[in-house]
Amino acid sequence: MTGTHHVLYDPQGRLSAELPPDREVHEQVVRTALAWSSPLDVPAGDVVAIGRLLAGAAWVVADEVRHCAARLPEDDGRRLFAELILQEADGRLSQPCTSLNRVHNRARLIRALYERLDRLQSAAAPADEAAAAASP
Repeated sequence: MTGTHHVLYDPQGRLSAELPPDREVHEQVVRTALAWSSPLDVPAGDVVAIGRLLAGAAWVVADEVRHCAARLPEDDGRRLFAELILQEADGRLSQPCTSLNRVHNRARLIRALYERLDRLQSAAAPADEAAAAASP
């Protein structure tokens, strides 16, 4: 292979577990993408590249949501909502991003994933504190 790209093989997901999502960068990309109101604002080649960038960001956040949701009991409503948004993410991210409308949809998906992540993390914080207080 001749090129400057490197592929990381991480089947256990250690990298995503050790590296939190770069939220500030993701939110900036989302704001920028949603600011474009016309397909004429963005060249077609850039739409595909931005779609891939957004897909990568969405997968990173989705993995974090999945990790947080897995710590909740199966009958917890917050876990159910997380699983629903993760199903939506899987469906949207499986489609090619070839239009500005799909770029907007991916940007909105990232926002929704971060909202769910915030709710899951705020729900986990009191449970973690209670568990820490109960241990000797």
